[in-house]
Amino acid sequence: MAVKIEALKMLRPTHMKLLYHHVISHALYLCLGPLLVLHLPRLSISMQSDLRELAEQPWVNVRTIVAGATLLIAMAAVYVTSRPRPVYLVDVYCYKPSEAYMGARSMIIKQFESSGAFTGDTVAFQRKMLERCGIGDSSYFPASLLCRPINMSHKTAREEAEMVVFGAVDELFRTTGLKAKDVRILVVNCSTYNPTPSYTAMIVNRYKLRGDVISYNLGGMGCSAGLVSIDLAKNLLQVHPNSYALVVSTENITVNAYFGNNRSMLLSNSLFRVGAAALLLSNIRSDRRRSKYQLLHTVRGNKAADDCSYSCVLQEEDADGKIGIALSKELMAVAGDALKENITTLGPLVLPMSEQLLFLAAVIMKKVFKFKINSYVPDFKLAFEHFCIHAGGRAVLDELEKNLHLTEWHMEPSRMTLYRFGNTSSSSLWYELSYCEAKRRIRKDDRVWQIAFGSGFKCNSAVWRALKTVSHVQKNPWIDEIDKFPVQVPKEAPLTP
Repeated sequence: MAVKIEALKMLRPTHMKLLYHHVISHALYLCLGPLLVLHLPRLSISMQSDLRELAEQPWVNVRTIVAGATLLIAMAAVYVTSRPRPVYLVDVYCYKPSEAYMGARSMIIKQFESSGAFTGDTVAFQRKMLERCGIGDSSYFPASLLCRPINMSHKTAREEAEMVVFGAVDELFRTTGLKAKDVRILVVNCSTYNPTPSYTAMIVNRYKLRGDVISYNLGGMGCSAGLVSIDLAKNLLQVHPNSYALVVSTENITVNAYFGNNRSMLLSNSLFRVGAAALLLSNIRSDRRRSKYQLLHTVRGNKAADDCSYSCVLQEEDADGKIGIALSKELMAVAGDALKENITTLGPLVLPMSEQLLFLAAVIMKKVFKFKINSYVPDFKLAFEHFCIHAGGRAVLDELEKNLHLTEWHMEPSRMTLYRFGNTSSSSLWYELSYCEAKRRIRKDDRVWQIAFGSGFKCNSAVWRALKTVSHVQKNPWIDEIDKFPVQVPKEAPLTP
């Protein structure tokens, strides 16, 4: 008796929940197994007699059998032709600048001081943010912010754009062996810099893409625009068979920097860094063998109809006429509401039945029986093996880790991306996935959840399934230094002189 009590004590709530999950997930097999064993002898006898009676029926003839088979084939053909085309991620490349663009936090604060644009209090405030932002001293800045005097011009902004975008696309073409004329769809997103000609025109001109390429240039959508681009490319691939889609996600730091003294606009100076990602998507079924992932779901949420959500991330002029992006105090609350709506839509698509039943039970207890209980947060670790959460900042990552009950291991790709590369905006999700690949974490049939937030306010998700084990990575921004990670990131890291 004492042994049984000790054994029960060893069963932690997490073990009990895991047991419950396995029982519910395999309930059909657990129930059907004993029933089949009990009724199999009786079924075999009855089936034999039924077949003999069926053969003696006058309406059973060759013509009937052929008509039935034809109907089944026609129904199968309709099903095959009407189902959505698969979307494969053939490969992705994240741009890694040379060491010439690497800027330590102490260097950038000196640059801010030398500009003469900031008051002493503003410099001290930015220093404090740089010490607490969770970014190391090896992230990258554009040449425009590293030179003296700082040169924030349209010319330097275009130079930055061409460097990161062409650098990413060049390597993607080289890695995949794709020819420029094979690109049927082109989608580019950059939030704050939209030159004329556009990003898409820059790419078409550089690589001499075909004249009928279907191109879209997305702007003003913030850090979640990368998943908007994926969703747009997915929809285009549904109506254009046997096509390749090139998707490029980037942000321009030259025009994103703010040289004023409004504290609500200063966060971009401490968080945003240079980066870009280029992806090759395909709906060609033969590409499945060489592709890394298949896109399973995209879920988009837009709360711009609400005034508070719309204005919580707003580009505007300060009192001195200097343009910056202002973040309101309601940002975290708005992000929480947007996340709740997103996972409410995504949950039924990905969660096992065991979690859906628990969620339903909690809703009934709270709404119908008026029990004073907290809302049940489903365990998404049962639905996904890997999480790529936009590296928007330490506070965002801390909040999501807490609310989604994730472990340090699950948060590692996001935290290390923030530490090594900073917030590269919409491309950060792909640096995180590249981290998982470089660490050789991706196994065949693993599921990856990407989630990002953006101005508007938007919360977008994408779900991928690995088509193979990623064991050998050649071109990857992490590959030559992955053994150094993970590192311990202190809550506050003083700037070195």
